Amino acid sequence: MNKPLHVKFLQISTTTSSQEDAERIALTLIEKRLAACVQIVAPVQSVYRWKGNIETAQEWLCLIKTTDDLFQQVSQTIRAIHPYETPEIVATPIIDGSPDYLCWIQDSTNANTPE
Repeated sequence: MNKPLHVKFLQISTTTSSQEDAERIALTLIEKRLAACVQIVAPVQSVYRWKGNIETAQEWLCLIKTTDDLFQQVSQTIRAIHPYETPEIVATPIIDGSPDYLCWIQDSTNANTPE
């Protein structure tokens, strides 16, 4: 594994209304090497305001591990396949972590890293 040098890491979250949608997003991001890992957490109960109404929904939460320089590509990919009109796409910086894990994220999202 390469040592991460000046790489910023992110955890991006998005929610979907079905396990199938969450799995499709996860597999697409992994296949395109835009994410090292996508954890699918379910079910989660969401309460939110949408078009003037308070709504509740059971959703599947995707936690996407990636690098800062891939955020725009991850966001565009999610938007292209997400069924929601306005999908959640929220990035949280990973300010520290296990060096081996961060190296793994870097290597897993680098198209030049051998399989």
